[in-house]
Formats: sequence, structure tokens, C-alpha cells
Amino acid sequence: MNNSIPSNLISLLCFFFLSIGLQGQEPFQVKGLCIAAPQPQSLDGFIDFAKNELAPNGINTLVLRIDYRYEYESRPELIGENPLRKEQVKKLVNACREVGIEIIPQVNLLGHQSWHSKASKLLEVYPEFDETPNIKLPEKYEWPNDDGLYCKSYCPLHPEVHEVVFDLVDEIVAVFEAKTFHAGMDEVFYLAHEDCPRCRGLDPARLFADEVRKIRDHLAETDTRLWIWGDRLIDGAETGIGMWEASMNNTARAIDMIPKDVVITDWHYERADPTPAYFATKGFDVIACPWRLPKVASDQVQMIADLKANSTKKMADRFLGVMHTYWSSAEQFMKAYKDPSHKLNERGHSPVLTFRAMTSAIKERENVNTQ
Repeated sequence: MNNSIPSNLISLLCFFFLSIGLQGQEPFQVKGLCIAAPQPQSLDGFIDFAKNELAPNGINTLVLRIDYRYEYESRPELIGENPLRKEQVKKLVNACREVGIEIIPQVNLLGHQSWHSKASKLLEVYPEFDETPNIKLPEKYEWPNDDGLYCKSYCPLHPEVHEVVFDLVDEIVAVFEAKTFHAGMDEVFYLAHEDCPRCRGLDPARLFADEVRKIRDHLAETDTRLWIWGDRLIDGAETGIGMWEASMNNTARAIDMIPKDVVITDWHYERADPTPAYFATKGFDVIACPWRLPKVASDQVQMIADLKANSTKKMADRFLGVMHTYWSSAEQFMKAYKDPSHKLNERGHSPVLTFRAMTSAIKERENVNTQ
């Protein structure tokens, strides 16, 4: 009697169990968009956009850049121009929740406390927090410049800075009913600066790591998870990536000093650099982030899918997905998105077409996994 299983049945069983595995696996847990919070007068239009465009295209995560554009009750002196009100935020949160979109609010901490020639509200109101008080913002900004000025930082060792910024964090997390908070922390060029009487001569990696840990520990008190950008944790010289998408100011060693439950949003805009694998091997959950080149977005989607497919389960679970980043207003994004004549510019750039490329590539990968 032949007890062997027919080869065609083996093939069917293999296909069946493979299909179960693929269907049970969520290749892109995070399908995100990072964008500035809408202006109050555009809120209804943005809600319609989220319901009719973002959610149907698979977006389930919205990182909203808030900073000082909210009517803070805890720190009214830090309210910026044209802020959102509490009832408007609640309306947005509820509308996004209805269509399966989680909102993650962002307030830039540590770095990005100025923009070229204008200080942020924090340094405008509390100039004593400035890491580089002797470097003045120019009337006309140019890069490169003798001061190495791109944007200012607050001093992480100032004894009063966290009392102020954590008031903002707590209020924003509460009003957005958020379980995740994005602290920014990218492009921190001023740290351990010779101008600062507290930070001068200290280890930039340790300063950066201590600030990440301080923010993380504060958020943990309300069971809120921290996300940050990943550039300061990559060695710009060793990788050849350079000073923008990686660090050339000795912060990269901080990667071995920060808690592993911090999520890294790993932005690369010229290529799909394989740094998500680096972060995952270090124990971090990671999200790949494109901006303005459609091919980079498609390549990043493919890269995350390939990394998940060719990793142990422990590693694969750390590749959370992809998130498009947009650095102008929400209103500009919606206008370009709805413009049928919109196309790549002369340099081959279009954040909107990059977003479309990302969502299309995700759908293609997900369709493959369910066939």
C-alpha cells in the first residue's frame, strides 16, 4: 500500500498554508502621511479629504505637525498664528477615527526651534532656552553660512525648559486623545555648542540620548509611545549619507543609549537607503519615509516588503511600514492633489505624485499577498 501523499496535493497544501500566512501577515502596519495641521478655515475641507482620499487610499496614520498652532490653555503665551481650537481638534480626531485613521500629533522638541530668520514661539518667549544665544538670526538667510545656522535648538540642560515643553506635550496628547506622540528631533545641528554654558564640551551623543530618554520617560507616564526622526542616529561619514539625512556632529552613537521602544521614522529623499535594516538590527521599530521623488517612494515600499519577507519574525515585526512626508501646508497639498494637470517639476520632483506612487505601490504589494 502506497502511503505517500500525491505531489499535486502537496502543492495545493503548500499554496493553502502559504496563502494563510500571507493573508494573516500585515506587511504595512503603518501607511502614513506626515503633514502640517490644516488652517482652522480649511478644517472641513481637510476632513473631507481624509474621508474621501486618504482613507480610501489605505492611509491609516496621520502625523500632524502642530507645534505652536494650537490654543494652549496651559501655556497661552506660546500660542502661534492662526491656531486650532479644542473643539476643532476634537472634530478632526473623531472624523479620522470613523474612517480608521490614527492621528499622531507632532511638536518639534530639541531642534527646529527657529526657521532661517525667525525664531519659534518657544525661543521668542523664552530666549533663555536658546542653545546658541550668541548666534543671531539674519534678516536674509543664506546657506552655507559662517555660523553653521540652519535652525536653532533649545538647550536640553536648561533647568526650566522641560517644565514648559512638557506642558505643551501633555496638553496636545490629551486633546488629540493620542497614544503616540512625535517629537521631531531631526536636523539638530546645534548641540554641545561652545556658546552654551551648560552643554559646552559635553558628549553630543549622550546629550541627544538623554533628551530622547527624558521625553520617552515622560510620555510613558501616560502610556504614550514616542516617535522621532532617525537622522541623528545614523553616522553620516561612515554611510556616506552626509549631514542632512544623517549626523556629522557626533550624535550617531546615541542609537546605543536610547530605549528600544522608541519608533524611528527614517527619512531618505534621494534614494531608498537601507537604513531601516540598521535600526531593526538595533532593536527599533522603523518606518521608511519618502518625500518628493516617486521612484524613491516605490523603492522604499519594495524595500520594506523585502526586508519583512527575508527576516526572522522578530526582525520582520520591526518593519512597520512607510509614511509620506510633506513639508508645505495641508492646503497646498490638497490643491495639488486635486489638480488634474499637476505634474513633476523640471527636477523630477512632486510630493503629491510621490504620495500617489507610495499608496499605489502599497496596494500592489497587498494585492500580491492576498492572491
